[in-house]
Amino acid sequence: MQTHRLLFSITIVNAGLLMYSLVHPRVTSAQDPTPVLRGRAFEIVDDRGRVRGEIKIFPADPKVKMPDGTIGYPETVLFRLMDSKGRPTVKIAATEDGSAINLGGESDPTGIQQLARGKTTLLKLTNKDGKEQLIKP
Repeated sequence: MQTHRLLFSITIVNAGLLMYSLVHPRVTSAQDPTPVLRGRAFEIVDDRGRVRGEIKIFPADPKVKMPDGTIGYPETVLFRLMDSKGRPTVKIAATEDGSAINLGGESDPTGIQQLARGKTTLLKLTNKDGKEQLIKP
């Protein structure tokens, strides 16, 4: 007889808890944001897994020959956005001696390049035929 009373009591308590949880639904909220996201690189990928945006740090390379004829390239933080074909159309770079912004057009070599490195600043506009206009102070 006592076993029946115990089971009946547990059933009543469970039914009461069920009714309470149905009447007073919980309000769910998003977790607090992480104050700092740290890492060596950050990539944004599309539904197909292709990288469409990234922020990376590239190490210095003292041996590389640059298009302007100089030798060596400093450590660089690079932000790139790519189109659906994987072609980088937006690049923003920060180096120890300056920065650069490249905006690509529909096809190479169309684009705009802004550069401020060392004592040099320039703005280069290139159309789809490869014709360039260079603006220097």
